[in-house]
Amino acid sequence: MTFTTKIAIAVREDLAGWQKLNVTAFLAGGLTGVYPELVGERYRDASGLGYGPLVRQPILIFTATAEKLTKTLRRACERSVTASIYTMDLFTTYNDIDNRAAVAAVATQDLDIAGFAVHAERRIVDKITKGLKLHA
Repeated sequence: MTFTTKIAIAVREDLAGWQKLNVTAFLAGGLTGVYPELVGERYRDASGLGYGPLVRQPILIFTATAEKLTKTLRRACERSVTASIYTMDLFTTYNDIDNRAAVAAVATQDLDIAGFAVHAERRIVDKITKGLKLHA
């Protein structure tokens, strides 16, 4: 199946492995809050046991330096694409209220981005992520 949209998550390359996975998981979850149509139907196995749904399309995962993430996020904002973000400050907070307060305390240009996620038309996501490398 070919999708007209694309999902991309970009994480900072100098994060520890567990941090990259944690940021990716938070960002994927955040996208489903902004774009509920990304959530597919629930699963059921042949025995009738039900399972939760998954995101309905593939997600491309990229890595980049902190500087490149900031530049790439700016491209998303310039194209009016709503991004989900995770900043380095969020590694020191432990709940959603404190997370939002940590982001709110920092001006856009000063956010220390650990990762971000976008969902948009394929060509727009390609323009936003141009120059990023896929996570190995």
